[in-house]
Amino acid sequence: MSEVPVLSDAPWLRSGPAARVLALLNGANEEARVVGGAVRNALMKIPIADIDIATSAVPEEVVRRARAAGIKSVPTGIEHGTVTLVVDGHPFEVTTLREDTETYGRKAKVAFGRDWVRDAERRDFTINGLSVDAAGVVHDHVGGLADIAARRVRFIGDPAARIAEDYLRILRFFRFHAAYAAGEPDRAGYLACIGGRAGLANLSAERIRMEMLKLVVAKGAEIAVTAMADGGLLLPIFGGVAYTGPFAAMISAEHLLGLEANAVRRLGALTVAVTEDAKRVAARLRLSNAEAKALDSMGHRWWRLAGMDEATARRRLYRLGEEPYRDRLMLAWARAGARHDTAWRALATLPQRWSAPKFPLRAADFVARGIAEGPALGHVLTLAEDAWLAADFPFDPSALTAIADQTAARFRRDHRL
Repeated sequence: MSEVPVLSDAPWLRSGPAARVLALLNGANEEARVVGGAVRNALMKIPIADIDIATSAVPEEVVRRARAAGIKSVPTGIEHGTVTLVVDGHPFEVTTLREDTETYGRKAKVAFGRDWVRDAERRDFTINGLSVDAAGVVHDHVGGLADIAARRVRFIGDPAARIAEDYLRILRFFRFHAAYAAGEPDRAGYLACIGGRAGLANLSAERIRMEMLKLVVAKGAEIAVTAMADGGLLLPIFGGVAYTGPFAAMISAEHLLGLEANAVRRLGALTVAVTEDAKRVAARLRLSNAEAKALDSMGHRWWRLAGMDEATARRRLYRLGEEPYRDRLMLAWARAGARHDTAWRALATLPQRWSAPKFPLRAADFVARGIAEGPALGHVLTLAEDAWLAADFPFDPSALTAIADQTAARFRRDHRL
């Protein structure tokens, strides 16, 4: 075991809700430490989300101490030793030290214990196997400190055995590599993921969706996704071809435009050539209705946006709306492979330079021209809007009068009114 004396840049250890939970659970022959991601992120000096706590105290003792201190406890996973304590509105998962006695998929039979080493050894990656006590001392039983220094994601113990315990660890290996590592994935872990890829079929679509949407927006997504494709891991996930070139081009375009990484947009670049692809991916990953709609919109005739002049682009933007226009345009750009092309960039930034106006003609304008209310009126309005777009959005009264007169006359002629 190696230690560093104090995790100095962790004010949440000294005061606040997390420090209060640690103080509650320490003492009277029990010990509590912060474990996992909070320790990893603090050491890597990146933002911390959740703070998870491990303790030698059994769940009943955790609940008893919380009740005595007036702290709410929720038995979120008490059969596996997890109790959630809510302090000042902040939830903390508190889990009793444990070891797996039998594993099957994402479930496991566990035995509670008091051995911090055994508890660390049952975790997935070395960088997640660190713990820090209330004094700030970092405890490393699995080599996590060296891997953080090397920016390396490595399985604890035998990679194949860890994957067989839970095949979701295949996706987590690449997601964590994309988020925290540098360079190529750890070789032993990578080969074990390829060897275990058939196990991906055992995972629920919801779990795969969650991991993949996080993976594609991580800072190292391009390397991780390419490695997955090279290892034959994307076909069983998406059920079709993965396009790593457009995926890389989409990342480049987002950076060039200063856009925040967007999971669905990147997923579209990786998986969608036609709308049938979008429907397949949405079904396989069980995307939300909004995600599925956005993906389908991206894939709908994206190739028609290539080589547009600005007048045509304005009409597309008007019809689609800002976000769907930009996402579809960026898919076309990514699939063209023109990473820094100024013409594509101008089309993509059109929403920043031009706001779509509101169609100025109304139903009353056509009722006054003898068009009866009902379906016919809606049809005439659609024809007039098409003519207004073709004329490049005029607002001059004489131009609008001409559009209204010509549209009404055309409708009457076509329908012999």
